[in-house]
Formats: sequence, C-alpha cells, structure tokens
Amino acid sequence: MPGLVHIVDDDASFRTAIERRLKKAGYAVASYSSAQHLLDQLPNESEPGCILLDVRIPGLSGPELQSRLRELGSSLPIVFLTGYPDVSTTVRTIKAGADDFLIKPVPADELLRAVERAIAHHEATRSERSRLDAGRANVASLTPREREVFELVIRGQTNKQVANKLGATERTIKAHRHRVMEKMHARTLAELVSLAERIGILNGMSGSGLSS
Repeated sequence: MPGLVHIVDDDASFRTAIERRLKKAGYAVASYSSAQHLLDQLPNESEPGCILLDVRIPGLSGPELQSRLRELGSSLPIVFLTGYPDVSTTVRTIKAGADDFLIKPVPADELLRAVERAIAHHEATRSERSRLDAGRANVASLTPREREVFELVIRGQTNKQVANKLGATERTIKAHRHRVMEKMHARTLAELVSLAERIGILNGMSGSGLSS
C-alpha cells in the first residue's frame, strides 16, 4: 500500500466517494465524521499517511484540529478541503503547516496528486525523525570521556587542543575520536557536526564548561 489516508468530514456521502476514489488508487483509508472522532482514535504514525480535513465541520473546526494535532506532536501532513474558499483561512492554515488547500468539488487527479505529495512529505519526515532518534541513541552510547571529546571536536577543537584541555596525549585523543566517529556512524567531521546540530547538541552547549 502506498499509504494510509485519514478523511475527516461530516458529509457521509463525500467521505464515501473520496474513500472509494482513494482505495481504487491503492491507498488504505480511515474515515471520521468529526475532529473529535479522530482525536478519540488518534492515528499512530507507524506507516506513511496524511489527513484530508474539511475546514468547516461541527464542533472542533478543521484549523482547530490542526492546532490540536500539532500540540500532540503529530507530524501527519494535512490537506484541507473546503467548499467555501476563504483567503484568510487558506493563508492561516498553510502558515501553520498545512500541505495543501483544495476546493470542493476536487478533481480526482488533483486530489491524488495532493495526497501523493503529502504522503511523500510524511515519509521524509519519518525518515529524518528515525535518523535523529538513532543519533541520540548513539550519543547516549558514548562513554563520559568520549562524550567530552565529541563535544570539543564538534566545536572545532583540534586533537592537540582537546589533549591539552583534557590532560591526555594526542594519541589517546585520536583513539577516542576514532571510536566517537564509529559509534556516531559519521565518516567525516562535517557529518559529525551536522548530526550534532540537528539533534540539538551544538545549540545547547553555549553554557557548557567545555568552552574554549
């Protein structure tokens, strides 16, 4: 299956028509009659997916559900649907991270293109999250001394400077640095620095006692 699409719309006939169209294209589909219905069965993100969300639904509106899902940490991309185009709502939801904003009735090819883009976006987000989780686990596997070497190296310290700071020989530091690179699965210093920045280590080191 190319992905799971969650349809949130209070119009049962519309949900049925969209579900039929998506299933024909090979997607798995889950449908909800309200925003609260989706929140009560909060989708997990174990597979690539997206949400097709009507703007005007009774109770919690589409944009309000968008905000709630972001608060809950959901990274499922949202494609908004509306029969009442409104520029300010479109701008607000896109600024808040919506992937697309479609006007009903939506041509089949336009809908499928939007869903394909949203699911590709989610796949990329999930892959990056997985890489960062692995990076954090690798940092946690470093010994205390390796962690010290790691934090000094990513701040641009040479082996000699690290050795002087930690009271060790350059040869010892080279050995620690080699193990750090292996554990972090980094082939170059640039890769190591990039990973440290993406998982937030460089940003949180300004007050560290390891500053030069």
